[in-house]
Amino acid sequence: MAEKINEIGDNHIGTSAKTPLRADAFDISDEEKRNRIEKSVRDILDTLGMDLEDDSIKGTPRRVAKAFVNELFGGLSPANMPKLSTFDNNYKYGEMLVEKNIVVYSTCEHHLLPIIGRAHVAYISKGQVIGLSKMNRIVDYFAKRPQVQERLTMQVVQALQEAMGTEDVACVIDAKHLCVNSRGVKDIDSSTVTSEFGGKFKDPQTKREFLDYIKMDTDFE
Repeated sequence: MAEKINEIGDNHIGTSAKTPLRADAFDISDEEKRNRIEKSVRDILDTLGMDLEDDSIKGTPRRVAKAFVNELFGGLSPANMPKLSTFDNNYKYGEMLVEKNIVVYSTCEHHLLPIIGRAHVAYISKGQVIGLSKMNRIVDYFAKRPQVQERLTMQVVQALQEAMGTEDVACVIDAKHLCVNSRGVKDIDSSTVTSEFGGKFKDPQTKREFLDYIKMDTDFE
């Protein structure tokens, strides 16, 4: 195992389109998870030589545990999956619908450092439509877990395809990875772009239309 980890090193690698969760991931309560994480963070800070009696840091282990379970990795729990209610397309809108510039806050699963960027999601109705905010919520749900950007992009598309009963869904994400920007190569200017195109979006003309939409200026001030 150690040899495999060393082989991967700093390489950006994902093993599956599914988040790697154990079968017993939800056998313990969130409170127990917070208690265990708090102890682990305390051990880490103690090993680093931090004075855990100092007023500034003594609450850090509990704060980190709460942030991990309730916020940063809240998307691991199926209980937090947004309800993706759909409605009949009664107005017969037949063109693509694009939700641009959805904020992405995620965490790289290789170094547990932030991924910050924007997602652009589109679909073409095949009889059903979905509330606009649900597209933002599904991005946020899958972002709130240890992630690789490729998997996040695919999970957003797959969830919307299943909810809407159509393959005609696309997603592009452009994000900065602090594991690249703040450590390792320390390239503060680079960003990563990933895409997933389903159904009609695989057609070059439809794909081009979508990409042109997401380049449009949306500064309304």
